[in-house]
Amino acid sequence: MPADIVTLGCRLNIAESETIRAMVGSRDLIVVNSCAVTGQAVRQTRQAIRRMRRQRPGATLVVTGCAAQIDPEGFAAMPEVDRVIGNAAKLDAATWQREDAIAAPAFAHAIAPLPPARFTGHARAFVEVQNGCDHSCTFCIIPAGRGPSRSLPAGGVVDHIRALVDAGHREIVLTGVDLTSYGADLPGIPTLGHLVERVLRLVPALERLRLSSLDGIEIDDRLFALVAHEPRVMPHVHLSLQAGDDLILKRMKRRHNRAQSVRLVERLRAARPDIAIGADLIAGFPTEDDAAFANTLALIDDCAIVHAHIFPFSPRDGTPAARMPQVAPAIVRERAARLRERAADIRARWLASLTGTTQDILVERPGDRGHAGNFAPVRLAAPAPVGSVQRLSITGIDDDMLTGVSV
Repeated sequence: MPADIVTLGCRLNIAESETIRAMVGSRDLIVVNSCAVTGQAVRQTRQAIRRMRRQRPGATLVVTGCAAQIDPEGFAAMPEVDRVIGNAAKLDAATWQREDAIAAPAFAHAIAPLPPARFTGHARAFVEVQNGCDHSCTFCIIPAGRGPSRSLPAGGVVDHIRALVDAGHREIVLTGVDLTSYGADLPGIPTLGHLVERVLRLVPALERLRLSSLDGIEIDDRLFALVAHEPRVMPHVHLSLQAGDDLILKRMKRRHNRAQSVRLVERLRAARPDIAIGADLIAGFPTEDDAAFANTLALIDDCAIVHAHIFPFSPRDGTPAARMPQVAPAIVRERAARLRERAADIRARWLASLTGTTQDILVERPGDRGHAGNFAPVRLAAPAPVGSVQRLSITGIDDDMLTGVSV
């Protein structure tokens, strides 16, 4: 029986789960690759552990990922758990040959070598090029789970992407904890823009390149030009905005202000009118009053955010924000709901505007759905091979998904 790999959280975790899958092979094993970005993510990790133990009572159950890195003893104390492995150790093949209960939660000085060129069960392949973070946002526990920023040299990235493309993948997603900090630790200090240029030049068969979450303040002219003008870079950016109020951004220790975010989006949309904007936004950050919330609510309109990830603030022990004056939980929930409602309205109008256009769709499981280059979800009229790219004329919308016919 193949090992069960349960992945929670970010695209980086998805990429690392494939590394783990390649290392563990077929064993009576469950691996829960955990997330710690919010208190809810930790609760979901514990729920997944209990669910998987019920499904496979005889398997060895291993917990790894950020939640395990931050609280190894807490997860080791769960009766369902056999082993806890830290974030660095999980990418070391030797770890999976040992039987110790808790692997020391130390960080590596470099990213582990990329796994064999396969990406089981996914139409697109996720490639980790950066890990860790050198910033200190007051709400974030992830630096404690991932360690300092470190990057994979471009040569290894190019070789791996070439192998993935040769294996049939038509879309690659570059991932990292703080992707736009790529290269600061490498000789010559290359940037993410340099890496993207090199990938596109040296892997000409790559059809679609997508970037995971970007810190807008770190998008330099080189990267901007690629996102704005390079047709093989998908017309979709996801920005780590977090809030639309300058005082709240300052208390978060973000490095941008509201005007910079709005201006960046204006420039992107002027250069590439079909680009779709996604963003992370936090509702109910400590000290957020009605006026500050209104500024974040308005940011959804000002930036035309069509792929919104809304997070109700939840304090994490060990972060400065946990010690700040908290917003009442009921108000946090109500504000998160209002952000989601506003984002859903903007998204619905955007989807409607795509009717009558022609879109290239990457087909995903179960073969009758996928995503356009702008990451609009699409339902196909008939199943097509998973991983193929189908050109569709968009004819309508059904349950928040575009529909269309082949052209």
